[in-house]
Amino acid sequence: MYKHILIATDGSELARKGLEHGLALAKPLQANVTVLAVSHPLRPEMENAARLGGIDDPVARYDQQIDANMKDRFAYIEQRGSEHGVTIDLVHEIDDSPAEAIVRFAKLKDCDLIVMSSHGRRGIRKVILGSQTSEVLAHTTIPVLVVR
Repeated sequence: MYKHILIATDGSELARKGLEHGLALAKPLQANVTVLAVSHPLRPEMENAARLGGIDDPVARYDQQIDANMKDRFAYIEQRGSEHGVTIDLVHEIDDSPAEAIVRFAKLKDCDLIVMSSHGRRGIRKVILGSQTSEVLAHTTIPVLVVR
């Protein structure tokens, strides 16, 4: 049924539920799995604030922090994949819009299912906080499995 599953993660506990669902689904289907993590770029105002705070190269420092975070996150994901008996391709992208990156990546890599989690916010909380999951649902034609 599904041959290439994209699992989107932000490293949160809720995203781990999505990871588990995606891996559990991939094993019996013998589907390829790609896990995508998307980080926001360092905003110019944060870079300026860091410089004012005495950090000489805030972009390099930010990149180091992101790399360390991804190393830890990906080690956990690889461990979970191994325990499920699933080989995972790990990808990290930097983009202002995680939802756009997820949709673009899924289409580019011919994924036929996107798995991601959602807090399930509604009403004004959703409007104020936004929802990457809602954005993905609105902009893709690929099936999306939403885990809550």
